[in-house]
Amino acid sequence: MSTPAWPEIRECADQAPYPVEVLPVDAQRAQQCLSAFGMTERSWLGAVMLHTGAILIDHGWLRVLGSGYEGRRGPLPDVVSAAAPSTGSVTVAHDVLGGHFVWRQSAPESPPTVHYYAPDTLAWEDLELGYGRWLAAMLTGWLSDFYASLRWSGWADEVAGTRLDQGIHTWPPPWTAEGKDLGTVSRRAISMTELISFHQS
Repeated sequence: MSTPAWPEIRECADQAPYPVEVLPVDAQRAQQCLSAFGMTERSWLGAVMLHTGAILIDHGWLRVLGSGYEGRRGPLPDVVSAAAPSTGSVTVAHDVLGGHFVWRQSAPESPPTVHYYAPDTLAWEDLELGYGRWLAAMLTGWLSDFYASLRWSGWADEVAGTRLDQGIHTWPPPWTAEGKDLGTVSRRAISMTELISFHQS
């Protein structure tokens, strides 16, 4: 019989080379999310929904969605409300620059994998990892390499001071030649909805 996934997730978080914060969960809302997806806590996504409002990784640079969070630092949606049933995509996380991760099938009959929409290329990339392998990688050190070209001096304090429903808008934007060095561009916090829309428009 399969065992709950949360102890394994918790162990990865405890061993992370950067700060990981598990935001509090509303038990009733968590159960509603599990029921909506027909999942159990034996899956990594089910365990994240059941045990977390969200997970903040590396000073909040990456916000992994759980069963939703409402707090003084700003709200985060739950995984169910962030899903797009018409496309079969489930938004599972977003980063402070407006990049976002969805879990979906690349082709019929293929297992779902995590895809990333990058703010510096304006393109989708299939990371070829299932949800569990992707989250384990992000918790255990891959995040630093993944975002190495998008960091600037003092980023940690700036990110930690950004509300959870906001991201950091940069100008010139990171997909332009002038905007590649985020240490030299103009940066300001705007709503995450507005930031994602800006990158996709």
